[in-house]
Amino acid sequence: MPELAELFDVAAARRLDAQASALLGDGGATLMEQAGTAAWHFLLERWPQAQRVCVAVGAGNNGGDGYVLARLARQAGRQVTLLRLGDETALSPLAERTRAAFLADGGQVAVFGDALPQADVLVDALFAIGLNRAPAGEAARLIQAINASALPVLALDVPSGVDARSGAVPGAAVRATLTLQFIVRHQGLYTGDALEYVGGRRLAPLTLPEGAEDGVAATACLWAPARLAQQLPARRANTHKGESGHVLCVGGNAGSGGAVMLAAESALRAGAGLVSVATQPQHLAPLLARVPEVMAHAVQEAQELRALLPRAKVVAIGPGLGQDDWARELWRQVLASGKPLVIDADALNLLVASPQPLHDAILTPHPGEAARLLGSDTAHVQADRFGAAAALAGRYNAVVVLKGAGTIVAAPHARPRVIAAGNPGMAVGGMGDLLTGIIAALRAQGLDAFDAASSGALLHSLAGDAAASEGQRGLLPTDLLVPLRRLVNPET
Repeated sequence: MPELAELFDVAAARRLDAQASALLGDGGATLMEQAGTAAWHFLLERWPQAQRVCVAVGAGNNGGDGYVLARLARQAGRQVTLLRLGDETALSPLAERTRAAFLADGGQVAVFGDALPQADVLVDALFAIGLNRAPAGEAARLIQAINASALPVLALDVPSGVDARSGAVPGAAVRATLTLQFIVRHQGLYTGDALEYVGGRRLAPLTLPEGAEDGVAATACLWAPARLAQQLPARRANTHKGESGHVLCVGGNAGSGGAVMLAAESALRAGAGLVSVATQPQHLAPLLARVPEVMAHAVQEAQELRALLPRAKVVAIGPGLGQDDWARELWRQVLASGKPLVIDADALNLLVASPQPLHDAILTPHPGEAARLLGSDTAHVQADRFGAAAALAGRYNAVVVLKGAGTIVAAPHARPRVIAAGNPGMAVGGMGDLLTGIIAALRAQGLDAFDAASSGALLHSLAGDAAASEGQRGLLPTDLLVPLRRLVNPET
């Protein structure tokens, strides 16, 4: 995959397809033939022993791609069963054209009943990228039958039932083994519920005429591991700890000292030169026992924090902070400091209580926190993660790391970045505290807010994947600290 793989929303993908078809002058027939051919070659490469191929087609152009694949599979001597969905009179002109070619070649079309035929591979060519509602009736029953078959499934362009723009899955959707995208990568297939359905993802770029891409811009990009070497160059031989920045972690209310401890330790492992912690007095002893490299400060009154703020380059606030009077006063002091901020956990809840545009801040909400910040609910956030991240960035004038499967990093007036790493084992308390420390450390080392948030989220996810090599269940935040040190040194 390219270093910065570009992602496109549905509108951009449609515009590109339309411009290419207009330049080719055949209404899209050439592109459809290319797509179906690419899909057949991909199926043949992935499942070379498959002799029985079942292709489920809809009435639109995605179905047309399926007819092309079915025709080529027959010509290659495979036993092909083509299942039609919907009224044949509703076929798009291109789908009707490829259907006619399939029939002229001796193929036959069957109507889906209650069961699938015997097959070695299923091809999903039911719905294209334009579907943004739950499939119903016969379509839903066919999708359920595909999922119940336990057969390998190749989805053409997008698994049917998945919203290619947002990644939402409003109802029944095909669980693909592999999804072969055509021309461009669709942004919705890299975040949220879509990750349950896409399986492996591949791209068939097709051959476009010159000028087809004019005026069509990507709407997001994948933040890839190759970026880390550029973001984290080797340090000068004659460096000193001050050059790597001073992070102040503020949090750890009564009973929540572990959260700020995780943030502080991860900040050190991510390369901060100095890390201070402002916390409740009772947490000092266990904090220093765990991380003696930290400068720990007991803070009971606001003035005690005020004395620590000038020395910090970046302030990370929120892990274990709470929402009582102590927390609110520390929050006010940090906001008034004018320092670059990384805001997480309870600090996000305090921001909800007194919403305001921020200066040089990174917010790291999970979907529930994002919903509170937007005055919405978690379901709406998850239904459009790109939209929610953009809305947060605009409302608070901040960089936003919308956590979850397919983390999205957004900034005002910038193209969002998607983190294509991480695993379900990371869904455990304390992982967010670790992320806060990592991002703060990168910000302290000189990365701008957008790059620090993007690279920090990527490092966090890659460390989680490395730590999960022994299993996802039971993964702890502290398990990420050893691989994190290796990953934050990409030049070695």
